[in-house]
Amino acid sequence: MSEDIERLKEAEKENEYSYDYATEEEKSPGQHSDANWVPGIILIAIGVIFLFTNLTGFHLDNWWALFIMIPAVKNFGSAWNSYQRHGRFTKSARGSITGGLILTLVASAFLFGLDWGLVWPFFLIIGGVAALFNGWFD
Repeated sequence: MSEDIERLKEAEKENEYSYDYATEEEKSPGQHSDANWVPGIILIAIGVIFLFTNLTGFHLDNWWALFIMIPAVKNFGSAWNSYQRHGRFTKSARGSITGGLILTLVASAFLFGLDWGLVWPFFLIIGGVAALFNGWFD
């Protein structure tokens, strides 16, 4: 039994210190860095919103609420990365999706001036669906 524990400890140490030191040139065409796509998406979204505003005359009074979407997009990206890594929606991925949906709901309420009396039941619905999925799939 102690031999098994020692082997597991050694295997854990090897995994802890392993790192993919491949440079961008050494990576295969299918591999890419996931660190820089969130700022790119955010810049594209802001540009599209400003273009839409200039072309249509539509005006957002609470444009600052778009900054709430930054962690929402990051949560959705984390969920996608987890799905890609594991091939299924793990508990971590479902948590990221839930957080992203809640932040998107808050940002939408501020952006479009929605009545909080209309919005708050959606928080309960999102939480209930998340609890059901966590109970069914893990």
